[in-house]
Amino acid sequence: MEEEPGVEPRNQDPMDQEMEAAEEEWKGWQAGQLRNILHLVSAAAQWILLLLCLIYLGVDSLRPSTPRSDKVPWTHIRYTGKSTKGVAVNLTAEVGSVQIRNGSILITCDGLYLVSLKCNIIFSDLEEEGLLNLTLCKTDNKNCRTLWERTVQESDKAVDLTTVLYLFDQDNITLWTSFNAIIEDLSFSLVLLSPFVHCRR
Repeated sequence: MEEEPGVEPRNQDPMDQEMEAAEEEWKGWQAGQLRNILHLVSAAAQWILLLLCLIYLGVDSLRPSTPRSDKVPWTHIRYTGKSTKGVAVNLTAEVGSVQIRNGSILITCDGLYLVSLKCNIIFSDLEEEGLLNLTLCKTDNKNCRTLWERTVQESDKAVDLTTVLYLFDQDNITLWTSFNAIIEDLSFSLVLLSPFVHCRR
């Protein structure tokens, strides 16, 4: 009687069955061992990272702290008043170590500065297009090089700037408007983030 194709024999050698069972058991044991090793390696890595973080925090806490006002040049300005076309806004420092002279912020240290400027503009001398340019300049020998500029519309009077500028020793920073206006609730902050080569005291 011929066997039908594709049909496995019903009776299997007991020796083969035992070998297959042993092979499956061995594979399962190996997989379990590999999982255990991976768990141990992961746990060891986490403990090492935790230990390094604790060491870093401990060393950092032992460093003597220096007040910002003694070491880092910074200033904070508040202003409400008129601005005249072609004339720098007459800024005066409220607090901080950076000097301001004739409305110019005097930079004494090369480096990256965090600059924040917020205010509202009231149009007192509206031009035909109803636009005003508020410009932050670096002034040198009566020349004004634009560092940042914002076009303000009569319908949107709020200005909100946060940026980072690279400034140099002896730079003079000034604020200008393109025509007569009233600046309300100006809050201007400038903080040195990272000093570079030269820092004049």
